[in-house]
Amino acid sequence: MSTFAVAIFFLLITPGPGVLSLAGVGSAYGYRAGWAYGTGLFFGSNAVLLAAATGLAALFLADERIRLVFTFLSTAYLLYMAAKIAFAGSKIAFIQSTRPPGFWGGIALQIINPKAYVVGTFVFSNFSIWPDSLLVEVIIKLLILNAIWIPIHILWMAAGVTINRLTLAHSTQRMINMGMAAAMLLVVGIAMWSTLFSN
Repeated sequence: MSTFAVAIFFLLITPGPGVLSLAGVGSAYGYRAGWAYGTGLFFGSNAVLLAAATGLAALFLADERIRLVFTFLSTAYLLYMAAKIAFAGSKIAFIQSTRPPGFWGGIALQIINPKAYVVGTFVFSNFSIWPDSLLVEVIIKLLILNAIWIPIHILWMAAGVTINRLTLAHSTQRMINMGMAAAMLLVVGIAMWSTLFSN
């Protein structure tokens, strides 16, 4: 169970569309807009996880060809995000928005967020915690995941609000971006390993 928690921590702490956009909303609009958007991300994320847990994702991925296409598209998207972050130069690479996306914007992003499906697939195809009962295992995994998900997303939102108030050197901002890109590449590796060797 502790190994599962550590793996989930690294999957969630790394930058993806959800946390980067939440940090961007926090940076641009403050905590009030961030809470609304973050709540939408939470419900959207759990909707994707439940889809994975109930087998909808498994049905979609049952065909090897569809699975390979999904793997390719998800990986390509995550690599695109890593490159975008790494080459953002001297500006912190939070995803920006012209207006607060709000609660429904958070849900919509998670429904189309490839990282959410990668995490969902990873969560429910690895780490047998309670093999005697699928329901108990799903509940335990969701509790652990959300116990890690909530504080991580709050920290990313707070980071967006805080960094917006700071005047950082260009070299420092570049180092932050390179670190986030490296973390994203780690997610790509974990996701590929999980997808290709989960059987």
